[in-house]
Parts: sequence; structure tokens; C-alpha cells
Amino acid sequence: MANRLQNEKSPYLLQHKDNPVDWYPWSAEAFEAAGLEDKPVFLSIGYSTCHWCHVMAHESFEDTEIAELLKDFICIKVDREERPDIDAVYMDVCQALTGSGGWPLTILMTPEQKPFFAGTYFPKKGRRGQPGLTEVLKQAKYLWDHDRERLIDAGNQITEELLKNRKCDSIDPEKSMLSESYEFLRKNFDPDFGGFGGAPKFPTPHNLLFLLRYYRCENEPNALRMVEKTLDAMARGGIFDHIGGGFSRYSTDDKWLIPHFEKMLYDNALLIPAYLEAYQITKKECYAEVARRTGDYILRELTDPEGGFYCGQDADSDGEEGKYYTFTPNEIESVLGQEKGAEFCRLYGITDRGNFEGKSIPNRIGQKAEGWRMGAPEFEMLYEYRKQRFALHKDDKILLSWNAWTIIALAQAGSILQDDRYFSAAMSAQRFIEESMTDEHNRPFHRFRDGEAAHAGQLDDYAVYALALLELYRTTLDVNYLKQAILRAGQMTDLFEDEANGGYFLGARDAERLIARPKELYDGAVPSGNSVAAVVLGRIASLTGDMLWQERSDRQLRFISGQVREYPAGYTFSMLAVADSLYPHRELVCAGKNPPEELKEYLRNNPADDISVIFKSEENGSLLAEIAPFTLNYPLPVQAVLYYLCENGTCRAPVDDFVKLPL
Repeated sequence: MANRLQNEKSPYLLQHKDNPVDWYPWSAEAFEAAGLEDKPVFLSIGYSTCHWCHVMAHESFEDTEIAELLKDFICIKVDREERPDIDAVYMDVCQALTGSGGWPLTILMTPEQKPFFAGTYFPKKGRRGQPGLTEVLKQAKYLWDHDRERLIDAGNQITEELLKNRKCDSIDPEKSMLSESYEFLRKNFDPDFGGFGGAPKFPTPHNLLFLLRYYRCENEPNALRMVEKTLDAMARGGIFDHIGGGFSRYSTDDKWLIPHFEKMLYDNALLIPAYLEAYQITKKECYAEVARRTGDYILRELTDPEGGFYCGQDADSDGEEGKYYTFTPNEIESVLGQEKGAEFCRLYGITDRGNFEGKSIPNRIGQKAEGWRMGAPEFEMLYEYRKQRFALHKDDKILLSWNAWTIIALAQAGSILQDDRYFSAAMSAQRFIEESMTDEHNRPFHRFRDGEAAHAGQLDDYAVYALALLELYRTTLDVNYLKQAILRAGQMTDLFEDEANGGYFLGARDAERLIARPKELYDGAVPSGNSVAAVVLGRIASLTGDMLWQERSDRQLRFISGQVREYPAGYTFSMLAVADSLYPHRELVCAGKNPPEELKEYLRNNPADDISVIFKSEENGSLLAEIAPFTLNYPLPVQAVLYYLCENGTCRAPVDDFVKLPL
């Protein structure tokens, strides 16, 4: 018999709808029941493509013995991707109490939402020194019945610690923050296989984007070498899907061979700009090809017919981790024939011995010979065979901030690779957000699935969407995207800024009140909303010339600088905003009938972070004057175009030929 989760839209919650556990979704009803029934709350947080969430579900939540023990608790399931605010609060608790975190996240708390116990995965029974869920639940029940004050005191102390005002000094950004970030990455760089630190290895694309910026700002060739080594190694490893394109979540070994096989939208969306910028700088076609194959993976596997992008695909297939992605030589030869099959096995490391549980993950590690080029028909044959062999669960939620990262990636791919498919997908997703994920007050929702938009947009949604709109403006020079970016950034400031202590909260001022109001700055799997906000505010200030936006940008930069000065390498996306503010910057106004091809070509071929480009025409002049009033004084030429270039507060005489610009 299905439980209360049967009416939810989250794929993760629906995975648990037939559990014998009497799950509630996060709701006032659940906490009212806890109070009325005088029971503690068992909170379990995870997501649908999480391998260890599946393991714990199978071991414990599908188990009648555990379900019987959980009758002494009010049990709540939360999808961390749907409710990152709840996840952020209780992940802070877990990290504070245990020194680590992850998913599934397991919390015990009072009916007032005050936590007194935290952990991650628990087996059903204790083993090798790790307590089992059975023992945890029995002990918690005993203490609730016989020593409740101890639990309540613990919950009060933990909550009080969460609510402490950790105000830091606001300081001006300094170049030393950038050099310290670079030095930290340099010291932790793996010279053999790229990446930073040991296994498990995460791609962390914002580290690579920071190093590319540092290379250009400081002319530091080693920064570029670290990026190239990492991009090359990842593209050769098993973390990259050589058959279907796209990257897995992370590698469990040093050399990127054995991935944790789940594929997430945000990883792929962030890796595309890293490969594209490396392609712009080095002109190496291999980087363009990886970006294309990753973009094609998103278009083929993760794109909804209505225009949005799905969250990701599971690590498990047919009940086994990675089974979908591994092969034997006989399988390959049965699909491609003996000659082509043997060639693929030789080029992509498919052996009788295998490299993962007796089978082989395709990879190019250590290969000297050229691999097959994108478009080889054999890839398509293997792709179709793989799809028919096993099925992968797909999390078909559409999350605003992850979709915004994907819009950025595909807009850049459309421009740099000159492929209209990517542009079309980016613009379609943007229209989908405006038409299907926006409420009657023109405020965006966080999630869309199965015809329903739900959950108020959070900081990351507003910040990354504003950045995506700025990217669409940069790649199309359509002023309507700039107007919309300014609207979303204005909402972000009004709804999320902490005017007393600086920075931006994760939840809006009128959002559901939790026991704490988190303010995230660390750049983890994805850049934080505060880091993205800093970039957005600075770029809008440059484009509009408006002192209001400059003041907002300065406030955020000073807040960030005060917070990160002891460990700036943990905030590499914030460091992009710092670089924007400290290195020479140019403003270019191009006036004419249409954006000239020379300008578009320059933006395609160069990482143009150090230049803000405005295009003014007779058609957009009045709207542009509202957005960037300074443009009102720039006359339109009678013929052709005029370029007006300013740098660091000094403007040059206008020129009518792009080649005359000192770019």
C-alpha cells in the first residue's frame, strides 16, 4: 500500500512511495503530527540518482523490521534537489557534529525541528565499528522515553550554534587572494593525472575556469598547463563517456578511470565552458570535440520536449552500479564485427580481464594511437546497443539554477562552435523558464516536473538565471536579455540580501522559516549563489554604468573578501568576480544597424571577460537608454558602424573600423 509520498512529484520521493515506512513529505502536517503524537522526527534527505541512497533504501526503508522501529518516529523524506534550503540547514548540522557530510543524510530531531543526532548512510545492522540504523533508532527511542531533557538540550545547543551571528569584517578585494588561490591549487595539483588532491577526484570546473583566468591575467603558463593536463586526463578517462558523451559525477581513483557512474546536469553544464575556453586559448580541436560531445549528450539524453533540462541519470542499472557502461570484448565484437570490434577494444581498453568488476569501462588512458573521431558510426551502434541492453533511471525534474548553468554552456557552445542547435536549445530553455516556471508575481519557481512548477526560487535560481541572461545577451546582443537579467538581479537583491551583515541568504525574506536561514558561500560541486551574485552584480554595473549596481557590486565584493581571506581557494568562482574588479576592464559600445560580423567573431574567438559590449541600434536605442542611460549620448552613424571604446575611466575617439580598436 502506497504511503503519503504517492502524491508527490519528486522522483526521489516517488521511489519511496511503496516503502512500508509511513513517510511524510516535509510539511506542517508532519511536524503537527510529531507534536500531537509526542514523537521525535526521523528526517532522511537524498536524491534519486544517489547510489548510497538506493543502498540504504533497499537495506532499511524497504525492510519491515526497520519500518516497525520507525513507527516510534514521524518520518520525513526530502529531496535535496527540490529543497536545497532544508538540506543546507541540516547538512551544516551533520558537518558540525560529525566532521563530514553527504547523502543520504540522516537526522533525528524534536517536533520543533531542532536536531539532536546526525549522520549519513547507516547499514541496517552495525558492522566494522559503524552503528546500524537498528541500534540508532532503538537508542534514540530509549532516550526520548527516559532522558528526553538530554536530547532537547542537545537540540537547543545545536540550534543556538546555527543561529550565531558570524559577522566578518568587510574588506576590499586584493590580488593576493588570487595568487593565494593559485598557489593552493598548484601545491595540490596531481602532475601525473591532473586534478587536485587524491581520490576521489571531482572535476570542479570552476577551479579550472579560475586557472584559465589567472593565466590570462598574470601570464602564468603553469596555470594553463594544469588546466590542460586535467582536461586531457578527464577526456581520456572512464569518467568521460566515450560512447554517449558527457561526464560522470567523479572518479573513484587518481587517474579518472573508474567513475561514480551517475551523470549530473550541472557537472556537464559547467565542464562545457571550461573546455570551450581552453579551446579559445589553445585552439586545440580536441577540446572543442569534448564540448560538442558533452553538449550533444545533454541535447539527446537530458532535454525535455518542452525545453527544459533534466537533472541527471542514475549510477545503477539492473540493480548494479555501472552495469550500463561496462563491456566485454565479446559484446563489442558482437555489435561491431570482429575487425572493428577488435579495433575499438584496442583503442578503448576493453580487455578479457576488465578494469571494473570483471568488465571494462571504455577509456583512452595511456593510448598513443588516435581514437575514433566524433560522428563515427560505430559509436552510434554501441550507443543503441547499450540502450537496449539495460535501462538507466533518469531524474526528470527541471531545476532552475541547473537549467541556467546549461543555458550558459549551450549559449557559449552555439557561439564558439557556430552550431545553431545549441543556441536554439539555450533560447528554448529560457522561454520555458519564463512561461512555465514563473508565478503570477513574475517570480521564478525552483522546480518543474510533470506539468507542475513548485517551491519558491532560491538565491541560486535568481543568481545563475541572471548570469545566463547576461550570457545570452553577450552571445546575441539582444537587449531584451539584458533587460531581463537586470530584472532578475534586482529581485535577487530585494529578496535575498542581508543588509545588516552583508551577503545573500539562500532563501528569500518571505520564504518558509526554518530553524536557521543559511547563507552559503563555499564553491562546492557548483559555485555558490553568493559567488555567482558577485559576478552578476559586477557585470551589470559595467554594462549599465549605473552607480546603484556598482554600489551593490562593491558591497558583495567586500563581504566575500572578508569571508574568504583565510582560504580563498575554496571560493574560486568568487575569485572570478574579484578578478573582474581588480584587472583592467574595457567598455565597448558598437552603434549601427546590425552587430557586425567582426565583433561577433572577436567574441567567438576570445574569452572576453575583460570587456563589456553594448550594441546600439535605431530599433533598441530607446530601451537601451532605459537600461544604460549613458548610451543615450552615443549617436548612431549614418552608414556602417561606429565603435566607442573606454578603458578604466578613459574613452578613446570613436572609430569606424573594428581593426582600429586596440583589443
